Amino acid sequence: MNPHAKLISSMSLIMGTSITISSNHWILAWTGLEINTLAIIPLISKSHHPRAIEAAVKYFLTQSTASALILFSSMSNAWSTGQWDITQLNHPTSCLLLTMAIATKLGLVPFHFWFPEVLQGSSLTTALLLSTLMKLPPITLLLLTSQSLNPTLLTFLAISSALIGGWMGLNQTQTRKILAFSSISHLGWMIAIIAYNPQLTILTFTLYTMMTTAVFLSLAQIKVLKLSTMLISWTKTPMLNATMMLTLLSLAGLPPLTGFMPKWLIIQELTKQEMTPTATIISMLSLLGLFFYLRLAYHSTITLPPNSSNHMKLWRTNKTLSTLTAILTATSTSLLPLSPLIITMF
Repeated sequence: MNPHAKLISSMSLIMGTSITISSNHWILAWTGLEINTLAIIPLISKSHHPRAIEAAVKYFLTQSTASALILFSSMSNAWSTGQWDITQLNHPTSCLLLTMAIATKLGLVPFHFWFPEVLQGSSLTTALLLSTLMKLPPITLLLLTSQSLNPTLLTFLAISSALIGGWMGLNQTQTRKILAFSSISHLGWMIAIIAYNPQLTILTFTLYTMMTTAVFLSLAQIKVLKLSTMLISWTKTPMLNATMMLTLLSLAGLPPLTGFMPKWLIIQELTKQEMTPTATIISMLSLLGLFFYLRLAYHSTITLPPNSSNHMKLWRTNKTLSTLTAILTATSTSLLPLSPLIITMF
């Protein structure tokens, strides 16, 4: 891809995200979302492979539909209330339309079908952007309007996403699709608590971004796209595979790793809100995700294939990427003892 085109796309992504998360007016927020959509499409289709072109078309169609719904929701709310302020969302139909639109933007169940396919057609770097940075503007809009949205509908979306995200990830063999369903499952946890404790949603999204970035950077360095390749990647970078296993277990939410903290706090908050059945169901559904995280960890480190590999250890690596991966992996596995400090900050 042309460096100038890549620079323009990257700057547009940053600008679109900044516009949306800092805006109070619906039209300005919608403009930021549109800039984001148009900026990521060249990055998805840059390989010119038919699967990449298909992924770009699917992404464009779903995001355009969601943007049109957001615009229609804000216009109908302005028509009935005379307000274009994002926090003044009071019309019931507008609230329902906005929930559907944001669910489509994020890839929440039942609007999730585009997300695994788009990630599968993208490179690992673009898939990382789609799983982390591109989720920030829609989640910001949800945070700003969370007090106006229907809590029952949000709970339904959360439980459905945790169920489908865990269930559909069980039989996948492609690492990008597994991480796509992992993203859907984690979004379910975030949406479950957003109406009751928005700060906890911000904390969960921050930690999820940190852990997912560490996994994607690790996969990019060892060049693994499917589980069969991961089986023979141990001989190339043994240490990186070992730390990636810890990051994957952290994503699964196992103590004493960082990923346990947000799930523990969400279950605690749901119990305080007298939503013990929801907390119980979403906790049980996290076991589905635990299975495929353990399978990834098993393929990366815990087992070695019976046949030897011809791969030699990598003696020359990208130092900047390696340093960033090391920092993110360390924070993705060792922040649990700092929970009281982090809770105080958020």
